[in-house]
Amino acid sequence: MLKFLMKRFVQMIPVLIGVTILTFSMMLLIPGDPAQIMAGESASPEQLELVRERLGLNDPIPVQYFDYLKGVVTGDLGDSIRSGRPVAKEVFGRLAPTVELAFYSTLLAVFIGLIAGVISAVRRYSITDSAIMFGALFGLSMPNFWLGLMLIQWLVIGAGWFQASGWGTPQQMILPVITLGTAGSAIIARMTRSSMLEVIDMDYIQTARAKGVSERVVIYRHALKNAMIPVVTVVGLQFGSLLGGAVLTETVFAINGLGRLIIDAIRARDFPIVQGGVLVFSFLFVFVNIIVDVLYRFLNKRINLN
Repeated sequence: MLKFLMKRFVQMIPVLIGVTILTFSMMLLIPGDPAQIMAGESASPEQLELVRERLGLNDPIPVQYFDYLKGVVTGDLGDSIRSGRPVAKEVFGRLAPTVELAFYSTLLAVFIGLIAGVISAVRRYSITDSAIMFGALFGLSMPNFWLGLMLIQWLVIGAGWFQASGWGTPQQMILPVITLGTAGSAIIARMTRSSMLEVIDMDYIQTARAKGVSERVVIYRHALKNAMIPVVTVVGLQFGSLLGGAVLTETVFAINGLGRLIIDAIRARDFPIVQGGVLVFSFLFVFVNIIVDVLYRFLNKRINLN
């Protein structure tokens, strides 16, 4: 197991380097001058030149990139152009709400998706199956920001049950989690149904039923366990997608998370913050996929981690 983890972390390095190259390149294409934004509209050409020199913006682009990459290796992500604070402090100071939002949304998606998918598979081609799949299709097609705005209209402004901004209390957390987890639950439900239908007619399932094993044990201990590998794959990918989707949800519900920090940094042309935030998101996504690979081994002992 340790050898496998070390191998995967080594494989992660080229991915993260590729992310830094893409992010650095895209930031150069965004119109606007960070020095002008930092110095102000009324700054003189001399002041702008001093700011550019201090930020290293006058260096050739390859030099700027390798300076940034060297800082990443040593743990220095640079300083924010807007605030002057270290990027690491800015990013990790806003990381917790985003990770919590994605984690709770994933739990909700898994809980609803597994139950709906199993019921749909067990009652396949029935009215219940059709209703669940229609609901899953609706949830999958619904934009997160639209659902968030509708929940605010109905449950905050209309009913007054929840708070529409902030993060930390149940009244603040429930609506963002529902908003972000709805699409994930729809995907997991459809994948669970599909995977269960492949397993539920297998010979060993029929043998278990012939031996008199209760239907509940057959479904949840034998069928669902063997159908979980593709579902776990989808869950891992969904967690990464929810991290990215948290950007819009944080904006709608005014949550001071990493996604909102990146959006504000893009508007202000604060390149170091954007690069640091995207790098952290990428690391989390790759890390979650490593955990998914490890879970395969626990779900199926025949899978060899190498």
